[in-house]
Amino acid sequence: MGATITEKILSAHCDAEPGAPDALRAGQFIMARVDFCLGNDITAPIAIEQFEKAGFEKVFDRTRIALVPDHFTPNKDIKAATLSKRLREFARKHDIVNYWEVGRVGIEHALLPEQGLVGPGDLVIGADSHTCTYGALGAFSTGVGSTDLAACFATGQVWLRVPESMKFTFTGELPRWVGGKDLVLYTIGRIGVDGALYRAMEFCGPAIEKLPMDDRFTMCNMAIEAGGKSGIVPPDEKTRAYCEGRLRREARFLTSDPDADYVEQYEWDVSGLSPQVAAPFLPSNTKGVEEFENIEIDQVVIGSCTNGRISDLRIAAQILEGRKVAPSVRLIVFPATQEIYRQALEEGLVDIFIEAEAAFSTPTCGPCLGGHMGVLAAGERALATTNRNFRTRMGHPDSEVYLCNPAVAAASAVTGRITHPAELGTERPGATARRAD
Repeated sequence: MGATITEKILSAHCDAEPGAPDALRAGQFIMARVDFCLGNDITAPIAIEQFEKAGFEKVFDRTRIALVPDHFTPNKDIKAATLSKRLREFARKHDIVNYWEVGRVGIEHALLPEQGLVGPGDLVIGADSHTCTYGALGAFSTGVGSTDLAACFATGQVWLRVPESMKFTFTGELPRWVGGKDLVLYTIGRIGVDGALYRAMEFCGPAIEKLPMDDRFTMCNMAIEAGGKSGIVPPDEKTRAYCEGRLRREARFLTSDPDADYVEQYEWDVSGLSPQVAAPFLPSNTKGVEEFENIEIDQVVIGSCTNGRISDLRIAAQILEGRKVAPSVRLIVFPATQEIYRQALEEGLVDIFIEAEAAFSTPTCGPCLGGHMGVLAAGERALATTNRNFRTRMGHPDSEVYLCNPAVAAASAVTGRITHPAELGTERPGATARRAD
């Protein structure tokens, strides 16, 4: 029997031979070498404490660790400043190469691929549940606890169970205003928030092959919202093009064998799919945007590690150009990295957002987790391109969060209610064609 891409990657990191009689299989427990590990300003201080408490004096490789102060930065209060200081001191003590200060940092799950630190065939762990993002490159990447990260700091290894794989095949032509965010919301809606519990979610098929890398990152990012251990897209020419001149080490392009074993398989024709919206308080409460057209909103958030890349900002700007945000709505836009920020400036997107009366922020995770720069009060309702809508996710327990793609978010910011982008038409008043292709 053949092996899945996940089994092949994990085999390569514990010296097992795919296809051999004793080949690595789902359900086995392994100690595996890690190519890269990461922590942020919330999770890494705990790992650092455990690392030092255990008596370790040296990290396994100062070039294969990332410390990313992105959640409560720029520091929102004294506690946040103290956590960031802990990262800074540890990075200096151990000469950690991949540490970024405010003004240089970006949201971790957009920053690391952009910097070429993770790539195809890698095994990546991070003390953040959305570490599964890097599966878009054809890597096995997963979130772990801070104590596991501490052990990896010291040994460069992780102990884990090989997950079963689920295969999701998407066929058909995606309609306008529908992208990776809609495909993953639709998937979570069909299988539930525990439908892929501790499984590798493999996304493939003609519709996936046509998706740009940004959309693939979005899909793998939200694998955890279905309970997945990881999300993964088999690498192809688009993956190669993304890695060319960017990846700092040799890529390992692997694919699943035709006779690989999957615990479950799904195939969906997405030709007629509407933009998807997830209602509170689960990402699985998904329906087509038309089902929510009378829901009024107080705040719209465009950004995060899920949809804060340049293509997301371009889509939002395309809809907002020449228009104003509804008087009853606060629109917050935050790019995922400084490079994306600069690109948005150069393409004139920032001007469009400001002219539309949106707030344009430095890269931060703040609004996504209800940390700062967009916290909701009781009774308020937000529409966001982020990844979670659990109760209290963005603020008060009596606030609500709806999830959507950037096009729906931008259109809804204009109307003041959840809106299909097509409702605004294709003509944009005052459009000046400043957007780059």
